Amino acid sequence: MSLILDSAEPISAPAAARGGSRFGAGRIIAPLLGVAVLAAAWTLAGAVLARNPATMAFAGFAPGPTLTRLWTMLVDGSVWRAFTPSASRVGWGLGFAIVIGAPVGVLVGRSRFFREATYIPFQLVRMISPLAWMPIAILLFATWDGAIVFLIAAAAVWPIVFAVAHGLKKLDPDWFKVAHNLGANPWHVLTAVIIPATAQDFLSGVRLAAGVAWIVLVPAEFLGVTSGLGYAINDARDTLEYDRLGAIVLVIGVIGFVFDGLLLALIRRVSWTRRD
Repeated sequence: MSLILDSAEPISAPAAARGGSRFGAGRIIAPLLGVAVLAAAWTLAGAVLARNPATMAFAGFAPGPTLTRLWTMLVDGSVWRAFTPSASRVGWGLGFAIVIGAPVGVLVGRSRFFREATYIPFQLVRMISPLAWMPIAILLFATWDGAIVFLIAAAAVWPIVFAVAHGLKKLDPDWFKVAHNLGANPWHVLTAVIIPATAQDFLSGVRLAAGVAWIVLVPAEFLGVTSGLGYAINDARDTLEYDRLGAIVLVIGVIGFVFDGLLLALIRRVSWTRRD
């Protein structure tokens, strides 16, 4: 029996090592395969557009013209000039969403009366497309930038509200009882219990809110502004510069991907869940 057990150990270890190496290789190969499939589909679509006389004008969307134009825009600085005002608007909108959404989420999570009183109004309002508020935003704000920031905040606030509320509802009520028994005041409860315990849920809500804000940005910038990525897309469409349009779309996707990756890394740093 001992011989069997002894002989089994050196066999299982290499097997586990091989399994781990296969898993590690898969983590690299799978994303590369996904990118390759996307690039192939993009190339095929560009070839189809170029060969069809009815769609030949849109051939600028193909990878070759798009990447060539993107390089030109990076060199002449037009990408950065379009990105800077857009980043500012998203930053302000997301900031307002956090300032409003986090406290409201705490109220929803801690107060049953407040949660029940606001359930129907919140569900009704959050189902309205933020772009439907455009006429009201234009009337409320003296500047186009103010209206755009309002639309972004109106879209981004809900993921934060519900993420914070969900995080609080998961907490053991005994934590609050212990804090009160130890003489903690509301500020101590907030900083020592609520914030540490809900940090991951809050950041997950911010991640979702950032994605929503970035998506809403482009149509919101179709308003009367003369700067930003949304304006650049509109201008490229009007001037029939489809290679430029494709380059801007690619920039929007890459920036959104990088931003989401940074937030995901931050979430993993504050996560209490063990990752093997």
